[in-house]
Amino acid sequence: MQTKPTIRFAQEGDLAAMVQLCKAHADYEQCPYDVTGKAEALAQHIFSQQPALFCLVAEQENELIGYATYMKQYATWDAAFYIYMDCLFLTEAARGFGIGEQLVKRIQLEATKLNCSLIQWQTPNFNVRAIKFYKRIGASAKSKERFFLDA
Repeated sequence: MQTKPTIRFAQEGDLAAMVQLCKAHADYEQCPYDVTGKAEALAQHIFSQQPALFCLVAEQENELIGYATYMKQYATWDAAFYIYMDCLFLTEAARGFGIGEQLVKRIQLEATKLNCSLIQWQTPNFNVRAIKFYKRIGASAKSKERFFLDA
């Protein structure tokens, strides 16, 4: 890795690259992804007065090499707010240099600012490399199935 990457909040000028990273992430997780309208939808939810989604990016030499998105949610059982990390993705060339850990640590910092003491997320069970990484940084797992139902 040539220069140390910068971890920062996404800017509107990042949206085209963000959509391409989202596409690469979907491909990696073996899911279909249509880029149509994604930049506009992301802009609406990331850059509004009260954002529904927060987005951090990893930038190196003026190129986005990864991103992490998160939102504040409420857990009934805990009767407390927590952070849900929706996505964490790095390009293949950016993996293994501690950048994912930098993104997670930044989310931990932002969680504290939002008065949240817990971060939750999920990953496909075939993503062995990610599971190994999450365990290495001290995360623990709950075994659940995720369901989808059209409204």
